Amino acid sequence: MLALALAACSGSHEESGAPHAAATRVKAAVTPDSVAYFAGGCFWGVEYYLEQMDGVATVEDGYMGGTVDHPTYEQVSAHETGHLESVRVRYDSKQVSYEQIARRFFEIHDPTQADGQGPDIGPQYHSAVFYTTPEEKAIAEKLIGLLRKRGYDVVTQVRPATRFWRAEEYHQDHYQRSGEKPYCHVRVRRFDRDAH
Repeated sequence: MLALALAACSGSHEESGAPHAAATRVKAAVTPDSVAYFAGGCFWGVEYYLEQMDGVATVEDGYMGGTVDHPTYEQVSAHETGHLESVRVRYDSKQVSYEQIARRFFEIHDPTQADGQGPDIGPQYHSAVFYTTPEEKAIAEKLIGLLRKRGYDVVTQVRPATRFWRAEEYHQDHYQRSGEKPYCHVRVRRFDRDAH
């Protein structure tokens, strides 16, 4: 992550729970009834692009897939916990489907880059879809299959969701607060030929 984030190593962290109003914006007319979890490099960029989708209510930065309770950014960055930088997406399934969100996820990060995205290198930045239902697993595997047929050497893991630990407050809505743009995420329309 940026040196700025490393310098800003203060703030509280909490486990899974209700989102903080100051850190999480809820869009008007979106009533979230579903949740999805993804990891695709620095969580700032994944959050930024998924929050722009119609039907997505909130996206929170956090940690998933590790072995330590209440992990901190410093622990995750030092590879002490096994967690991936992840996002929790709350969405209205009547406005946007899980597959649409998963497709966007595969378009906003490089699913062929192992243990990193752009200049962010490390196992905490690995690409993963954390599924909560057999249907989500099947959708993720289908999309990976489509990408592989197109020649992409996808390294994204499809893993069962574990406990999501919400990241420190200074990570939430980073790009919205800073006015900056993602530095290692960009949308590449990998599914245009079979978009629906």
